[in-house]
Amino acid sequence: MNTKEQKIKAFTRLLDIMDDLREKCPWDKKQTLQSLRHLTIEETYELGDAILDNDLEEIKKELGDLLLHIVFYSKIGSEKKSFDIADVANAISDKLIHRHPHIYGDVTVKDEEEVKRNWEQLKLKEGKSSVLEGVPKSLPALVKASRIQEKVAGVGFDWEKPEQVWEKVQEELAELNEEIKKGNTDRIESEFGDVLFSMINYARFIKVNPENALERTNKKFIQRFQYLEQEAKKEGKKLQEMSLAEMDTYWEKSKAFFK
Repeated sequence: MNTKEQKIKAFTRLLDIMDDLREKCPWDKKQTLQSLRHLTIEETYELGDAILDNDLEEIKKELGDLLLHIVFYSKIGSEKKSFDIADVANAISDKLIHRHPHIYGDVTVKDEEEVKRNWEQLKLKEGKSSVLEGVPKSLPALVKASRIQEKVAGVGFDWEKPEQVWEKVQEELAELNEEIKKGNTDRIESEFGDVLFSMINYARFIKVNPENALERTNKKFIQRFQYLEQEAKKEGKKLQEMSLAEMDTYWEKSKAFFK
């Protein structure tokens, strides 16, 4: 692995390249904080894909793309005389020191959960009016639900046992079933949301990341369905002309093939 000096040299090289690109490249010169935003979100999802695939080489590449964006935003900030990369690094360093009094102070903690609770309490002392203030509005709903539940649990608003949460899931499913019988579309949607929210909460208790779990299932489904398509094509069949029973035969083969 690289030494600390080599790491600093590599980062300095990236800063120098960023300066060159901003000065000489027509595309880079035109970029703004706003124009980079959607690209950063895309890069973040690509990193997420690489992590789910456990592709370490791809993770390295995607981290580089994200690091470039951080350097790019900081370069634009320096041009606006607002902040630069040193300000960004110092700000996060100061925050980490402040929020880890069990490392940099005299606070004692017994486990990870206590660290999380202290973290949320410290944020409130910093002037935040709500523990939910830090949950981004633009997060996908599933991820947002997970973060909301983690945040409120950090201040003690939580169930005590997984069994209690599972009972809540069953309760919400029963309420959804009742609304389906009544046929009230608005109420069905509301109760369906409650079911999802309670399932996400249960996932936390059984140590499952719901976003990762769902994406694994998405990938598995895509893999199996594409196998179905390929096998049908080999035999000169079109999916639109096949019966569900015929497609199901290929589906079962795909499950065995990828097991």
